[in-house]
Amino acid sequence: MRSLDSILKKIAVFSFLLIGPVCAFGQTVPLNTPVLEEYMRRMQLLGKLDGSSSFAIRPLYPMDAFQRYNGIDLDSTFTDFDTSTFHRKYGQDDEGTLMAMPFTYRTQFNSEYPFGLNNGAMIPNRGFQHVLSGGIYLEQGGLSIQFQPELLIAANRDFSGFPIEHQSTILFYYEYMNRIDTPERFGTSRYVRFLPGQSSIRYNLEGFSVGVSTENLWWGPSRRNSLILSNNAQGFMHFTANTRKPIETPVGHFEGQMIAGFLNGSRFLPPHADYTIQNNPVHIPKRSVDGRYLSGIILSYQPKWVPGLFLGYSATNHLYRQDMDRLGDYVPFFNGQKGFSSVENPIRDKRQQFSSGFFRWISQEGHFEFYGEYGTNGNSRRMSEFLITPERNRGFTLGFSNLMPLRKEGSFLQISAEMTQTGQTIRESIRNLDTWYIHDHVRHGYTHNGQVLGVGYGPAANVNWIEIGWVKDFNRIAFHFERIVYNNDFYYFRYEASKDWRNKYVDLVPSLVADWRFGNLLVHGNFQYVNTLNYMWFLENQPDQYFVPGLDRKNFVATLGVSYILK
Repeated sequence: MRSLDSILKKIAVFSFLLIGPVCAFGQTVPLNTPVLEEYMRRMQLLGKLDGSSSFAIRPLYPMDAFQRYNGIDLDSTFTDFDTSTFHRKYGQDDEGTLMAMPFTYRTQFNSEYPFGLNNGAMIPNRGFQHVLSGGIYLEQGGLSIQFQPELLIAANRDFSGFPIEHQSTILFYYEYMNRIDTPERFGTSRYVRFLPGQSSIRYNLEGFSVGVSTENLWWGPSRRNSLILSNNAQGFMHFTANTRKPIETPVGHFEGQMIAGFLNGSRFLPPHADYTIQNNPVHIPKRSVDGRYLSGIILSYQPKWVPGLFLGYSATNHLYRQDMDRLGDYVPFFNGQKGFSSVENPIRDKRQQFSSGFFRWISQEGHFEFYGEYGTNGNSRRMSEFLITPERNRGFTLGFSNLMPLRKEGSFLQISAEMTQTGQTIRESIRNLDTWYIHDHVRHGYTHNGQVLGVGYGPAANVNWIEIGWVKDFNRIAFHFERIVYNNDFYYFRYEASKDWRNKYVDLVPSLVADWRFGNLLVHGNFQYVNTLNYMWFLENQPDQYFVPGLDRKNFVATLGVSYILK
């Protein structure tokens, strides 16, 4: 066992020397770790974790935010540093830490067509796909290195995508596809990638941290859908300056993060890219050099005088690196360019910008939370214009969760719900293609490697979700039901003239979810039946029958996540 410990230490040093010059790595609970994040959120509502953390800036640092000796071992029952083979505190005052990160395996199966969100490195895929990750964490003084790469293997089987039968619909559809990089399928063969994953190198001082990371990020208080940043796409390389815990001041607690990172395109074409109508191609090629720059900032404040309340603001600025020529392009502070949207502004119009305000209120005595986020697609509107039409280009999320004690000690009934809308309600916004996540100039849209960075169901999605379940400690058995309306802006953009409500592309998704702890093994299962109405908005009219079924399809989705925390 001593030899294994020696090997691990040598790997840590080698990892630092190998990857230090090109990217950098801090200790967190990665967003894609099964069970742990849901457990932490419940424990905060039950008063077993510090209530000063907003959960609006993730991944979390449990050692700092919740005063834990081991950030992975939240209840001190998984590991013992005094007897552990894989984890060590060293130095005269235990100032050094060497840990093995949890070994995690996640797999998903889609029977007929891609479905799913917030799954990190996974891609839109039919068939099986697998993600394996593991690694080490080393901390010495102020330096911390987290090396947790990911291996992705996806079957990437063929499936029936966007129908080609309606020429006019394809023409309308490509008004969107030419403004975003979201291919239906990532190539035509098995997809295999080795990714840096949830890795970082940081310098930490008190409750602050700076460094370089490829970890997935989540901004905002919601559980299911984040307007600005989520773990729907794989993590991207970024510089970060952030708090590791709520910073206490005379007026309350503050948390924050500032990032500057680089996004890449998928290099895959949208469906039917070679299609022409009257000898005119529907597909307009995007830039061959697609490197993009994303900067952003988020702040959260818990007022001293209102326990349990969190207020926050976030904003991002996104553009092609070739178009960067001023300070406002590099940092998210000087990029508003306030003015009327109808007036041409070349500086503003080459940027894709989002901003949001959010709140979260928790009652640890009542085991309850209520949260919301309101965002705007573009942060250049003047205050007077916003006050007159606050619904223009807006997106929002509202949700709650309540834990109600059951007779058996430690058991609770959990009832949760969340509603997200990014589809627009103003006709002018829809006709002008002011749809969330697409853009006239940054025509790769708000994506990284072909997947949206915000709400995982894509542009203009409207989602309603509800959960009813039994929970106890790490364990959960729950029933979920979700209604998803895909790209509601496209529906009105294409079918406004006919006013035919039958064409809406809707998923109705009941799910059975289970989380369970078996010793040091955490297991998550999610089994979903996806009932799709009017797949890809396809419906054939019949003159003699009004209520006709569209292209309705069924899909079975099974997701399994396993994480083993080494003793």
